[in-house]
Parts: sequence; structure tokens; C-alpha cells
Amino acid sequence: MGAVTDDLLKNTDENFQYRKNEEKHLKMTNEVIRKRLLIDGDGAGDDRRINLLVKSFIKWCNSGSQEEGYSQYQRMLSTLSQCEFSMGKTLLVYDMNLREMENYEKIYKEIECSIAGAHEKIAECKKQILQAKRIRKNRQEYDALAKVIQHHPDRHETLKELEALGKELEHLSHIKESVEDKLELRRKQFHVLLSTIHELQQTLENDEKLSEVEEAQEASMETDPKP
Repeated sequence: MGAVTDDLLKNTDENFQYRKNEEKHLKMTNEVIRKRLLIDGDGAGDDRRINLLVKSFIKWCNSGSQEEGYSQYQRMLSTLSQCEFSMGKTLLVYDMNLREMENYEKIYKEIECSIAGAHEKIAECKKQILQAKRIRKNRQEYDALAKVIQHHPDRHETLKELEALGKELEHLSHIKESVEDKLELRRKQFHVLLSTIHELQQTLENDEKLSEVEEAQEASMETDPKP
């Protein structure tokens, strides 16, 4: 789309430059014609005919015979007709150039309007391009997000899994409480057992000490002489 708008603007500018050059050339041509009508120069164009007409008039005035005067008169009429014809032709060309200038001026204004319209279209196309890029970027982001969502389970399945995990967690909590209660009971029983063992050990030690004392007394009695 950007290449089309650039080509459109380029072609419009080229047409505008071409029309501008044509208008400049037409103005130069009209200026040349105007100068030639004012000062054509001796021996060229209408001035040459006018010079011939003046010379014929002088010869007619100085003619000696009637035939020579009539001949010069006819020449003057012919030269005058040629001058009138050339003048009419020049006026027609001048009028045509004026009409061409008006036409070129109209075309120039139309080209200016076309250029302004082309600039507006280019600006609008740029806005559309930016909007299209933004929409494309959003679509790409939406597609990427949709792919990520597709890899995850839907809401209903997720809620069911969460509910199952909650129940399993509750069950494990009950098991933990039961194990802790049993562990506490075993800890108390082990403490009672250790206390009993300690008491039994203390009793055995006391019994051993008592047996040793009794044996020592018996041995002492046996070794003492009778009076």
C-alpha cells in the first residue's frame, strides 16, 4: 500500500511539473509573438510586408504613367491583404494561446486539488497501515495467549482437581493427627517403661548391695574366734 501511494504521489508531481513547464513555454511563446508584433525587425515577417507596402506606396506616388501606377496599386492591395491575413492569423494564434493559458490554469488548479487529495489519501493510508499493524500485533498476541491457554485444563476440570486435592489434603491431615496421637501415646509408654526399668535397676542394685553386706557379715562372724 505504501508503494502505491508513493507511485501516485510521484506521478502527480511529474504531471504537475510537466504542466508547469508547458505553461512556462506558452508564456515564453506569447512573449516572443508580442515582441515580434511590436518590433519584428527589418526584412522579416510583417515588418517586411509593411516595408514593401511603404516602398510600393512611394513608387505609386512617383509613378509616371497610369499603367505603372495601377500596377503599384495592385501590389499595394496584395501586400495589404497579406498583412491583414497575417494580422488575422496572428490574432487567432494569440486568442488560441489565451484560451490555452486559461485551460492550463484550470488544469493547474485541478492538479493542485489532485495533489491535495493525494496527500490526504496518503495520510489516510498511513493511518490505515498503522491500524492494520496494530490489529496484526494484537492478533498475534491473542494467538499466543490462546496456545498457552490450550495447554492448560479448563476451569471445570481445574475445580474438580482442586476439590480432589482438598479432600486428599484433609484426609492426610486426619492421618497426621492420628499418627501424632499414637506417637504421643508411644512416647508416654516409653517414658513409663524407662521409669520402670530405672526403678527395677535401682532395686536390683540395692538388692546386690544388701547381699554383699549380708555376706560380709557372715564372713566376719565365721572368722571371729569363740571366747
